[in-house]
Amino acid sequence: MDELDAIRALVTRYAGRQHQRLPRLFAYTLNHTTEVDPLIYDPAVSLVIQGTQRMFIGDQVFEFGPGQSLIVAAELAALGQICEASHEKPFLALGLFLDTALLSDILIEVAGIPDLPIGSGYGVSTAGTTLVSAWRRLFELQDHPAEIPVMAPLLERELMFRMLMGPHGSLLRQLAGAGSRLSHIRRAMALIRDNYTEHLDFKAIAGMVGMSVSVFYSRFKAVAAVSPLQYQKYIRLHEARRRMIANHVNAAEVAFAVGYESASQFSREYKRLFGAPPGRDTRSARESVRGRNPLMPLQPR
Repeated sequence: MDELDAIRALVTRYAGRQHQRLPRLFAYTLNHTTEVDPLIYDPAVSLVIQGTQRMFIGDQVFEFGPGQSLIVAAELAALGQICEASHEKPFLALGLFLDTALLSDILIEVAGIPDLPIGSGYGVSTAGTTLVSAWRRLFELQDHPAEIPVMAPLLERELMFRMLMGPHGSLLRQLAGAGSRLSHIRRAMALIRDNYTEHLDFKAIAGMVGMSVSVFYSRFKAVAAVSPLQYQKYIRLHEARRRMIANHVNAAEVAFAVGYESASQFSREYKRLFGAPPGRDTRSARESVRGRNPLMPLQPR
């Protein structure tokens, strides 16, 4: 049995069950393909075990499958789709929400690695044998809960070290650095998320994170694949959808609550993102909730 086969058995057994001592570790299985679903990703790393997922970020489209690892290093708005899954061979994946303090701690011990220029806030690569083995040993702690307090920190540290040394290690190094270019963009993203209902002055936000307006717009789009204004729209629309599904409020009411000045504009932009008008989409969602992105569910808060 190779490493992926061993993890496949573990994911099949534990998918959807969160261990309270491993709250940032997750696994997912799905036995059917899905429609394209708008999502907000939290910083995390993941590994596909079986099946294929497609992602749309800005104008970029890419697929990743068994043995491929995804890194998301910023809170990204994207579209996701499971495009290969069946009852016989369900989609299987596992992942871990990132601990920036741990990454920073590891970097102190491997000083001298250069900080590379900022790029996108995500990356996909093929996981080598040692990386897959690190994933397996961390995840199989669920079979040995008494070992978790001692072994989990050590095994997570190994996993993060191997990813730091891998093809997208520079992306993780940017995430860990308090003064990195990526950290400045993530701070801007947080400002937008915290004030998403407001009419924001993006020039002022650029100043708050220490960038000229042109550099800010360029770096923001490099990380998020959308402009700051588009990012704010994504946040507004996701929050509106959440409120309508959870609280059964109508579209006009929620449109003004999330910062829109026109209910008709809200409905147009909602349909463009979610593929259906607000009322129809939320009714359908309440009837058959499939949850968040299977690779990147919301991180426990």
